[in-house]
Amino acid sequence: MTAAEAARRVIECVGVPTRPTTVDTFLAGDPETMVTGVVVTVMATVDVCRAAVAAGANLIITHEPLFYDHANAAVDDLEAENDPIYLAKKKYIEQHGLVVWHLHDHWHDVRPDGIDLGVIDALGWVAPDDLTYPAVLTIEPMRLGELAAHAADRLGAGAARFIGDPGMRVTVVALALGFRGTETLRGLFQRDDIDAVLIGEAHEWELSGYIADAAALAAPVGVVVLGHLPSEQAGMSYATGLIEAALAPTPVEFIAVPDIYRPVSAPVTSWP
Repeated sequence: MTAAEAARRVIECVGVPTRPTTVDTFLAGDPETMVTGVVVTVMATVDVCRAAVAAGANLIITHEPLFYDHANAAVDDLEAENDPIYLAKKKYIEQHGLVVWHLHDHWHDVRPDGIDLGVIDALGWVAPDDLTYPAVLTIEPMRLGELAAHAADRLGAGAARFIGDPGMRVTVVALALGFRGTETLRGLFQRDDIDAVLIGEAHEWELSGYIADAAALAAPVGVVVLGHLPSEQAGMSYATGLIEAALAPTPVEFIAVPDIYRPVSAPVTSWP
């Protein structure tokens, strides 16, 4: 099949309407390219592109942008600036005949949200039948510090951090993975029924100031900041089974992206 046909089949399997304006488009390569194999990933980094080539795959399905902008709008500026990182990555993709397709909006528009479902599964929790968006669910009681450690371990968040009393009891957790916007996050913190929120990232000059004040005023809520990619990666791993079914018998492989950030306490050797 062609890459265009592969994208169409995946959209059909996901089963939600395409937004009038969507980022789920081809970011690089010719959509009429015949597919030899598929790689699914949370972000098509240079390392993921290299891994796809090594695996004999030429279609990469990525959740996050290829060229550093959600709507791919930075390309013109990167071209005009002759940005060396952009040009080197683009050259590698062209030389190896890779095609990159963005699967973001459709997977988030599934109800329950596909990213949320995958993360809940990776955390070893069970999603209720009436899972909301953003997801709010009841878990076996644990302390906030234990929750932060559990989420960081299960999701591969090497530089996770949290705000709140590490000993506070948590039974109801909200998920605001990736970047869900300050208004959404603030609304979760205002709810009396939520003990802790797992987030990907936030604007520190907006939400983090709000959280710091909440903590100073003894508001009984904690937040665990996982990092954008670790917070959503399990959701794309979860999508791989659906994509395999949609594209069979074409080989499909999930390639994880290690947490890009390192804690300061980590020994310094080489980067990354």
